[in-house]
Amino acid sequence: MTGIATDTAGEAMAPVMDSAIGTGRTILIADDDRAIRTVLSQALGRAGYEVRTTGTASTLWNWVSDGAGDLVITDVVMPDENGLDLIPRIKKIRPDLRIVVMSAQNTLLTAVKATERGAFEYLPKPFDLSELVNVVRRALSAPKHAAAGTAREEPEEEGLPLIGRSAAMQEIYRTLARLMNTDLTVMITGESGTGKELVARALHDYGKRRTGPFVAVNMAAIPRELIESELFGHEKGAFTGATARGVGRFEQADGGTLFLDEIGDMPPEAQTRLLRVLQENEYTTVGGRFAIRANVRIIAATHRDLTQQIRQGLFREDLFYRLNVVPIRLPSLRERSEDIPELVRHFQAQVAEEGLPAKIVDAQAMDRLKRHRWPGNVRELENLVRRLAALYSQESIGLEVIEAELAAVPPKSEASGSAGEGLGSLVERHLRDYFAAHDETLPPAGLHDRVLREVERPLIQLSLEATKGNQIKASQLLGVNRNTLRKKIRDLDIQVIRGVG
Repeated sequence: MTGIATDTAGEAMAPVMDSAIGTGRTILIADDDRAIRTVLSQALGRAGYEVRTTGTASTLWNWVSDGAGDLVITDVVMPDENGLDLIPRIKKIRPDLRIVVMSAQNTLLTAVKATERGAFEYLPKPFDLSELVNVVRRALSAPKHAAAGTAREEPEEEGLPLIGRSAAMQEIYRTLARLMNTDLTVMITGESGTGKELVARALHDYGKRRTGPFVAVNMAAIPRELIESELFGHEKGAFTGATARGVGRFEQADGGTLFLDEIGDMPPEAQTRLLRVLQENEYTTVGGRFAIRANVRIIAATHRDLTQQIRQGLFREDLFYRLNVVPIRLPSLRERSEDIPELVRHFQAQVAEEGLPAKIVDAQAMDRLKRHRWPGNVRELENLVRRLAALYSQESIGLEVIEAELAAVPPKSEASGSAGEGLGSLVERHLRDYFAAHDETLPPAGLHDRVLREVERPLIQLSLEATKGNQIKASQLLGVNRNTLRKKIRDLDIQVIRGVG
C-alpha cells in the first residue's frame, strides 16, 4: 500500500511505503519551514509511517482534536501559536499522545519547558534524521505513562544559568531536562572553570526540589579534620571546642539539594561516612548516637580523574559507583568554541548592568578568541570580558588588544599542576597527597613498583603514539632495548594500535 498525505492547504507529501515497523501508525508534523516538512515526511515515509504535515499550529490542533495521529512532531516557533503552548492543550484532551518537540531556540529553558509541559523528547535543530526516526520508534513503543508530563510552575528566562547552542551543550540541556523530575544522584566532571556548579544549580532550580535549599560545600576548601563535622554536624562536647551543637550541611540541605564540589578531595574517613548515607539514606552527627534520616538530593562534582584516584588508593571504588549514577561531563570551552560569541555578549550584558561601559569585540578579535585554548575555560573568558570593560577606553575592541591580553596571561598546562611545574614536583605533590590520605597508617606495600608503573605506562603509550606504533622507533626514542620494550608492553597491558615487526 502507498499513499499521499496532505494538510488542509493541499501540500503534497512523499509516498509512504509499507513497513513492519510503521504500518498503521500516523505521524503529525507541524513546522513553518516547508523544506523541513518535506525532509521529515520522506524520512518517516521510508520508515513505513503515514505522515501528515502542516505549517500552522491551528491545523495541528484540528487534527489532534479529531483524534488523528499516533504521534506529534512540532516546532516551537510557528506563525499562529508557540508549539510549547500547544502541548498542555493536547495533553488535556489526549494525555497518551506522544509529542516530540524540535526547535532552533536551542537553550536550556527550551528543553526544560518542553519536558515540563509533557513532551516525550526534545530535539534541537539541526538534528540527525536517523536520530529522529529512532526517537519516533521509542515514543511509539514506550509505555503510555511515559508520555505524560508533570505540570509545575516554570522557570523564567531571566537569569538563565547556562549559555551556548553548540551540539555539546545541547546534549547537556537534554540530559538536565530528563533529570529534573528525578532524585537521581549526579556526578558532574569537567575541567576547572567549565561551570560545574551552574549545572548543579540548574538541576536544583528546575527540579522537583526547587522549593528546598541549595547547599554547596567545597571539599578542597575545608580542613581535613573538620569535614565530617561540616557535613554531618556535631554534638556538644564531641571534640575540643565543641561548646554547642553544630548543624551540618546535610541538615541545612534537608528537603533540597546538597552539592559536594571537588569530591575527589574528600579524605578517606569522610568517604566512608558518605557511603553509608548513600547506602542507608541516614547519618549520625559527630558524637551522636541516633540516626538521622537524610532527605537530600546529592550532586557531586570534580575536575579530577576519579578512576585514576581509585587505582591509586585515594578514592573508594564503592563510593564512586554510588555517586556516578548519572554522569555528566561538561565540555571544555575549546570543545565548544562556537559558543564564545554568545558567551561574550552574555558577559558584556552583565558588566553593563554593573555600571561598566559596553564594548564591541570586532570580527577579527572574536575570531582570535575562538582560536584560543582557554585553559581556564568559561571563567577565564568572563574575567577577560570584565578586564576589557574596565581597562580600555575605546568602544570597539580589536585584534591588537586581544593579542596583548591573551599574551599577558601565562599559559597553563592542561594537565594538573601550575605552569612550569616540573615532573619531579608533580610526582612529589601527588605522593604527599597519597601519604596524607592514609593519615597515620602506612600505604599498602609495593609503593615503589606502583609509582614506577604509573609513570612508565603513559610514557610508553605516548612514545608509541608519537612513532605511530613503530616499536623500533619507540625503543630508540626511549633509549631501551626493543625486547625490553616488548616485555614492558606485555606486562603493562598496553595496546599497540599499529605496530611494526
